Amino acid sequence: MEPVKRGLDKVLQWASVILFALLVVVVVWQVFTRQVLDSPSAWTEEMARYTFVWVGLFATALVFSERGHIAVDFVVKKLSPSRQKAVAVFVQLAIIFFAVVVLVYGGIRAASGAWNQSLSALPTQVGVMYLAMPICGAMITFYAIYHLQAVLRGAEEAIEHDEDPQVV
Repeated sequence: MEPVKRGLDKVLQWASVILFALLVVVVVWQVFTRQVLDSPSAWTEEMARYTFVWVGLFATALVFSERGHIAVDFVVKKLSPSRQKAVAVFVQLAIIFFAVVVLVYGGIRAASGAWNQSLSALPTQVGVMYLAMPICGAMITFYAIYHLQAVLRGAEEAIEHDEDPQVV
């Protein structure tokens, strides 16, 4: 599972960098054509929206790879190690449930429902934008399963502890 995770991490890193660079170029072109040429480009708004959605979802999946998502865990840190492990297992199962039901299933339904809707400025369909949901949902599901089995094996801590805890 580790080689698959490392490979998927690399793909997501590169995809996020490329999509973010594309987003910057498209938005700069949009501003340039509007402000300097006084003739706004018709396709840039839709392209920026699509790129933003894709980079946002790909970066979200990458954050799940690193267990870097926001966690309010000050109460959980006060629990015993066995209860912390139980909470960590519950959290990963909840992530899997959400990713499968909302992102994968819901994303497939949204993409198929919007597949025949054409865009006015780009030669593609609205459903293409929604494809990011099931793709990223599948990746988040993989990462949640990876972390779930790592927590159960004891290869990962149940709750990430701060390197330099602040005194309150």
